[in-house]
Amino acid sequence: MEFVWISTAYMIGLIASRLSFPPLVGYLVAGYVLHGLDIAPLPNLAHLADIGIELLLFSVGLKLKPSSLLRSEVLSVGGSHLLLVTGVSALIFLAMGQRISGGLVLGASLAFSSTVLAIKVLDDSRELSSLHGRDVLSILILQDIVAIGLLAFADGKQLTLWALILLIVPFLRPLAHRLLTVSRSGELILMLGVSLALGGGLLAESVGVSPDIGALLTGVMLASHPKIEDLSNKLWSLKELFLVAFFLQIGMANFPTQEQAVTAMELLMLLPLQGGLFFSLFLLAGLRARTAFVSSLALMTYSEFALITTGAVVNANLLPEEWTSIISLAVAGSLAIAAPLNRYSHRLFSWAEPVLVRFEKKSRQSDRLPESFGVSEWLVVGMGRTGVSAYLALHEQDKLVVGLDSDPTVLENLLAERRRVVYGDAEDTELWGRLPLEKIKGVILTVPEFEVRCAAINRLRKRGFSGKIGTICYYKGEERELIRLGADLIIHPLVEAGNQLVKQILA
Repeated sequence: MEFVWISTAYMIGLIASRLSFPPLVGYLVAGYVLHGLDIAPLPNLAHLADIGIELLLFSVGLKLKPSSLLRSEVLSVGGSHLLLVTGVSALIFLAMGQRISGGLVLGASLAFSSTVLAIKVLDDSRELSSLHGRDVLSILILQDIVAIGLLAFADGKQLTLWALILLIVPFLRPLAHRLLTVSRSGELILMLGVSLALGGGLLAESVGVSPDIGALLTGVMLASHPKIEDLSNKLWSLKELFLVAFFLQIGMANFPTQEQAVTAMELLMLLPLQGGLFFSLFLLAGLRARTAFVSSLALMTYSEFALITTGAVVNANLLPEEWTSIISLAVAGSLAIAAPLNRYSHRLFSWAEPVLVRFEKKSRQSDRLPESFGVSEWLVVGMGRTGVSAYLALHEQDKLVVGLDSDPTVLENLLAERRRVVYGDAEDTELWGRLPLEKIKGVILTVPEFEVRCAAINRLRKRGFSGKIGTICYYKGEERELIRLGADLIIHPLVEAGNQLVKQILA
């Protein structure tokens, strides 16, 4: 029986993936298929789903940094969006004569965006550390925290004094950090993460609090550890595997009727309004149209958390049971719509750019384009290890150089080291049209994406830039295309490393 479940989920997830949809859409469909074939559910499916949710919330806690949530864009955009969508939903439910408390929770749930899809899209495009990637991630975390509160409200459990035991969790931080430090093996790091997530859930459940809150608190306890990125990466696949059980469970338990499917379609028709609301709020917060558009597409979904909160609300008799089927279908549909849109978000903005830029505020923006490079004569695009090395080599030869990068943390660190760097996203088409290149003698491109390097060289040459352009190349087929577009010098980092190693050792 396990083989039937796992193989069905895999095959339909594979089909969804080949059609450019997220695999989790396929898992929901697999649940519907298994339900339609009247195949009995696995006895431990609900338990596996609960573990997946706890690991998900533990992972959210690992990324939780109070400073990121206190940024103006996050509070103004994320908070305003939640309040507006929740308020409108409550009014609609009041007009329908249903319970307003259930409408408030459902409205807030529909305001959530998919953490899984947004992070996957940003990570695949290597934009998770960019300015808009950090804004999206912070808003998602803010939504997840609100979701935890909604779960606590929907459970309707009366807290007792025993719940104060959870206050000891922060005091266990030194011990947890020490354990993570001495866990040098990858397997031990993963086992420690799972143990803490489940242990936090068990502690919370034993004192009458939702285990999801306990898992979140133990994640927060580890958030500042240097190895946290390693732990988060190792947990990602395991968490996804357990969440398959959650999506299968939704499909198995709630096969939508025709009326419920129509209601789900109506919710999907509201998605453009949600995206438009995010876009407007980002613009009001002072961001450029491009940043607002790409961020809004990443957030224009219904969240897997909506499935969790809706289930809790239905169990608390605050909403009719039919809403579980409606929301599950709406979530699956929103992910199917958003995935291809996000894949081509930059192309879509290039097409709509003449119209969208008219809505930008004229105030100073945190993602504003550089207006001047001062007396600099050399520009290094992409301040990773290769870019910083190029910057230092030019600086040591008394060349006037400036660096450009889209990662705010990288810029902050380099500015603290008194390096001359400015914000700029190499994928921004407007950037290459407005860069102040009058005094620039040469541009060095070290961004890892081949398509971005090609586009940058092409736009520089079409603009009439006659200076030198140097870049990197990892494959022979890329070198020919980069030269055709106008690159003057191309270095193969791995080949060059081997050549330098031999020269140095022979010397």
